[in-house]
Amino acid sequence: MASLSKVILVGNLGSDPEMRYAPDGKAVTSFRVATNRRYTTSNGETKEETDWFRITVWGKQAEQCNQFLSKGRQVYVDGRLHARNWEGQDGQTRTTLEVTADRVLFLGKPTTVASVPEEGVIEPSDLPFDNMKE
Repeated sequence: MASLSKVILVGNLGSDPEMRYAPDGKAVTSFRVATNRRYTTSNGETKEETDWFRITVWGKQAEQCNQFLSKGRQVYVDGRLHARNWEGQDGQTRTTLEVTADRVLFLGKPTTVASVPEEGVIEPSDLPFDNMKE
């Protein structure tokens, strides 16, 4: 039986991207994305929740994200959920979940027109689910 790990996020960068290079020379960029959810409780109170996601992008797309994205910029991320393990300073093994992006689209208006490639810019209204309301 086949399996699938698919994550789609539309949110804003919480910090500037950080790029580094893997031992094989491949670029890898990491950044955090915040998504917001507004809802009304049973007693009529409006609440808002923010969830944070760690995003990892590889290759040429990693270089483009590092070059053209900055804190606050809205993005569309399409990827898969990935568990990453590491050893903490106390010797304990730790696990975190992150999204390994297959595709990152730069949404909204760029801060400077010359800084973003035209092919990667779409408006939120271009997304098929933008008109869905909660």
